[in-house]
Amino acid sequence: MHYLKKLFYKIFKRKSVENKWLSYYSEEDKSIKFTKKSIYEYLESQVSNDLDLYALNYFGTRITYGEFLEKIDTVAKSLKFLGVKKGDIVTICLPNIPEAVISFYACNKIGAVADMVHPLSGEKEMLTYLQESKSRILILYDANYSKVSNFLEDTKVFKTILVSVSESMPLPLNVGYKLTKGIGIRKPKSNDHDFITWKDFINLSYGYHKNIEVKVNANDLAIILHSGGTTGIPKGIMISNYNFNAEMQQDGINVINVRPKDKVMTILPVFHGFGLCVCVHCPLVLRVEVILIPEFDSKRFYHILDKYKPQVIAGVPTLWEALLSNKRFDKVDLSKLKYVISGGDYLTIDMEEKMNTFLRKHGANIAITKGYGMTESVAATAYTFQGTNEPGSIGIPMIGNEFCICEPYSTKVLGLGEEGEICVYGPTIMMGYLNNEKETKNVLKKHDDGRVWLHTGDLGYINPKGIIYFTQRLKRVIVSSGFNVYPSQIEEVIMHHPHVKNCCVIGIAHPYKMQVPKAYIVLDEGTKKSKQIINEIKSLCKKDLAAYSQVKDFEFVDSLPKTIYNKIDYRKLERLEAMHEEK
Repeated sequence: MHYLKKLFYKIFKRKSVENKWLSYYSEEDKSIKFTKKSIYEYLESQVSNDLDLYALNYFGTRITYGEFLEKIDTVAKSLKFLGVKKGDIVTICLPNIPEAVISFYACNKIGAVADMVHPLSGEKEMLTYLQESKSRILILYDANYSKVSNFLEDTKVFKTILVSVSESMPLPLNVGYKLTKGIGIRKPKSNDHDFITWKDFINLSYGYHKNIEVKVNANDLAIILHSGGTTGIPKGIMISNYNFNAEMQQDGINVINVRPKDKVMTILPVFHGFGLCVCVHCPLVLRVEVILIPEFDSKRFYHILDKYKPQVIAGVPTLWEALLSNKRFDKVDLSKLKYVISGGDYLTIDMEEKMNTFLRKHGANIAITKGYGMTESVAATAYTFQGTNEPGSIGIPMIGNEFCICEPYSTKVLGLGEEGEICVYGPTIMMGYLNNEKETKNVLKKHDDGRVWLHTGDLGYINPKGIIYFTQRLKRVIVSSGFNVYPSQIEEVIMHHPHVKNCCVIGIAHPYKMQVPKAYIVLDEGTKKSKQIINEIKSLCKKDLAAYSQVKDFEFVDSLPKTIYNKIDYRKLERLEAMHEEK
């Protein structure tokens, strides 16, 4: 009898919190039907009557929706000329440039899978990605030619398209770039037919005269994104057309005041779920002009804010830190802003308050909103808006999603107010990890309700009002400038040094990156710390790790603390570091 009472209480409370979440949405929102179209089909269907509006803006080069769709068609034909078929994987390793966005939609139009890879990935990471995906076509940032030429013969790639960030720049900027930064970029030999330029790739379209229309189903694999998941081991995250479009439709509801012709600043990268969906696909479907920024530069960032006065800015806490600390922004006018969205990392209450003060001071009658999610769910799964935007909270589930809190490492659901692992159910949850069924089963778990939930590896709780709070990470990960950095991956690289006996990497505080990696290293007996050893370890890291994963501090110790299970006690090192920072 006691068990039945407890069960009834849990069900009643669960229903109560779900009703609370739904009360924030309109009847129209609650009746949403997630589209069964492909990503490209959904975009085309939404913008076909507004082809004269601007879709992309890159250093002042503005591309209309009509031109955008034509460019997608051209790239699709070039891919078909190279033999790309439905289901083939095309790796896109580019920063935020028009060619990246165009290539992404072109892949989807012909049913190919877009494998989105960070252009700052280390050699070892890129080799792993290409080998796991068995990608045949690589669309590559040309500055990475030297990097991939070392290992390309160990992959299935038969054609690499080299793309300069200057391709779509206005002529003066294009020439200026080529005479400065571009002049030092190494290029393949003229007789190396494994590589072609973007221009030559585009010209291939003139040789393809067959129909490129392909039937793409909603549940077909559309995108591979990359993350360490809950374990820190790099994995390919498989996202379907349905997953990606559902995220867009959820996002659209949460930015209800956005209108066609509005502008969004897109500085978050297109190889990241947040950047690709929230900052590219969603605004494009809403007929919003996407201002692409390939890298952060405070001068250009200010210029764009001042000239275009965008309605939406999405970023990570590092970006807000840059805004607050740079005097250049003291007189910037933000009165046109409708939304400032923070994601990618936890926004501290202090930073949230500072940003809200900054927004009010500069004419924006809004508060910063927060999105919570992970790559395994495309991007955000919860969002804050009026009535749910409590300081420190992550809001409520986006429409169509549900949250529960489980006892860590189990499927036992906890009650309101109890801290446990945050679990998510909804239409954006990934298909699984590429070629990794074991890890897929570790995070996608069937609960007693018969549904499969994503176990996020984050801890949090739901308060009696239904507002969700993130408290800390269950998984071992460092978030630096919004990027996930995995200590186990760095440790593996450092351990390759012949004189390193043991190693442990933790995150330490940084004034604007939030956290950066620090390595505690035990050397072989008889080996002493030296500049040569440090430089050799740094060289290993530079070669095999992404730029944002580079170790910022090294400390050589005689031994590493151990837990009672004889495992390295990295939490003790974190506590010691925290005590040191407080002094």
